[in-house]
Amino acid sequence: MPMPASSANPARHTIVDCDPGTDDAIALWLAFAAPELDVALVTVAGGNAGLAQTLANARAVVGLAGHDVPVVAGAERPLFGAFQAEVKVHGADGLAGVRLPEGPPVTPGVAADAIRDQLRRAAPASVTLLGIAAATNLALALATEPALADRVAEIVLMTGALGEGNWTPGAEFNAAMDPESLAVLLSAGRPVTLVTLDLTAQALVTPQRIAALRALGQGQCLRACCDIMDAVPPSRRLGHRGHPLHDPCAVAWLLAPSLFTARDVAVQVECGTGPGRGRTHIDRWGRSGQPANARFLESLDADGFFQLLGERLATLP
Repeated sequence: MPMPASSANPARHTIVDCDPGTDDAIALWLAFAAPELDVALVTVAGGNAGLAQTLANARAVVGLAGHDVPVVAGAERPLFGAFQAEVKVHGADGLAGVRLPEGPPVTPGVAADAIRDQLRRAAPASVTLLGIAAATNLALALATEPALADRVAEIVLMTGALGEGNWTPGAEFNAAMDPESLAVLLSAGRPVTLVTLDLTAQALVTPQRIAALRALGQGQCLRACCDIMDAVPPSRRLGHRGHPLHDPCAVAWLLAPSLFTARDVAVQVECGTGPGRGRTHIDRWGRSGQPANARFLESLDADGFFQLLGERLATLP
């Protein structure tokens, strides 16, 4: 397991862009429990539910963790096309019916402005952008002031799929919701890490793993995490063996990269209007001849991942 942040290895200045969402909530708690990360800003988009609901959920997650971090509203819809929520997995409330106490007030402002403000005040290559929603807010921030990209150390995105999608046959939900914004980030000239469905399918939540997490303590965040996991239906795509825990994998990459294997790849995302919209073409073997523009996470030590998740969440209130 990684060592806590120290003066020799200071915490990463991190902006989390999310759309809570069951797995977003757990990812936020994992980020708050990590001394390796200095979460300076949480920005919110519509996605797993409408913006009003995802914003309320983000505030509730922050409040339950006892963290004092600005939560700023962002895009209600993608750059092009109409908004669609993912209610079959996350429910109409975004948290699969699990009720959390109301969180602190929203911070006034607009997400893209708040992201740019953080970047303007940062040193070069010092900010990690962690995107676990459609990429609209992050893309708006960088596209409207491209010079700020040099302040970004790494962009980590839970998005895309090498194979089958989970929203359309060929596209993962976040990529399908706003492929144009994903294309902006892939072309921003900064290191990008993709946490795709192929990776997150390896982080399979099962009754046995939930029971092991519950045995680690009685903290309210850990209990809420387990309640949310219990409430999410098993995945038909994964043979009803459990459900994948998507977004926390992106946080785990920042905390314990030794749990993963990865390779550099060239990635293109389809931005047309046909059935392939949002599909990510991930060139693992260099067949396209295009230069690599992303790191693709290939495999995960699932037992190590759930151990990390449990140990960290057990430290929260």
